[in-house]
Amino acid sequence: MSRPTAALLLAALVLPAHAAESITGHATVIDGDTIELTGKRIDLHGIDAPESAQTCETARGTSYRCGQAAATALRGRIGTADVTCEPRGTDARGHVSAVCRVGGEDLAAWMAAHGHALANRHQSQAYLPQERRAWATRRGLWAGTFEEPADWRQARHRAEAAAQAAAD
Repeated sequence: MSRPTAALLLAALVLPAHAAESITGHATVIDGDTIELTGKRIDLHGIDAPESAQTCETARGTSYRCGQAAATALRGRIGTADVTCEPRGTDARGHVSAVCRVGGEDLAAWMAAHGHALANRHQSQAYLPQERRAWATRRGLWAGTFEEPADWRQARHRAEAAAQAAAD
């Protein structure tokens, strides 16, 4: 076996098949950490944004739809530009997790830096510095109070399960 052939075989064994396949096109924002691109649902790798129905409070205690605010911020940042995503993996639901960029800017980093999303420590430590800066400057979610999106989802699932059990 020649060296180039051996190198290609080794690369195929080490790199996931989708590692080199970037996806580019016009994105539709689903929520603050999810887009649809070329018919594929893509989660922004490394962050967790509030869910669309989730509410938070401002520093003055006024309730607002922080999930919708996060989606609006992401939509505004993308604008009409094409988005390029580099897949990092697929979750149990079949959603692709990817690092997505507009004009070279990492959208997950932007969302965390502006306080519209938290760093997802289970996926990556990459966005902790941006989250810390947003916290220190009280940007976005950090300007008031909020429930972490993962905790909010878990509480909602428990409530739905309890309601279903009561109905049965």
